[in-house]
Amino acid sequence: MKQKIVIQLGMSCDKSRSKALTMAARAAGVTSMEITGDARDQLEVVGDGVDSVCLVSCLRKKLGHAQIIKVEEVKKPEEKKEEKKDEPKPAVPVYPPPCYHPPKSSRWRK
Repeated sequence: MKQKIVIQLGMSCDKSRSKALTMAARAAGVTSMEITGDARDQLEVVGDGVDSVCLVSCLRKKLGHAQIIKVEEVKKPEEKKEEKKDEPKPAVPVYPPPCYHPPKSSRWRK
């Protein structure tokens, strides 16, 4: 089961952010991690079988304040069924109307 864990950390500088990312990368089952939030104080970890409590306790030992905000299951986006678009039909040729004018000959005027 793939899950997404959002952890709020007390990260004030880039050094603490890089330390948090390296610690999250060392955790078993982590596939991706990212720093998010308006103040860049949240660590978003995505992985399969990640122990969130163990990860937070390791982060607390090294960085200080760490709090789990949410843990949710990552669902694969459903594939949209492609609607069959009506293929444009070939253009039907339009022929000019036939000419019905009688020929100009002397036998028709009599």
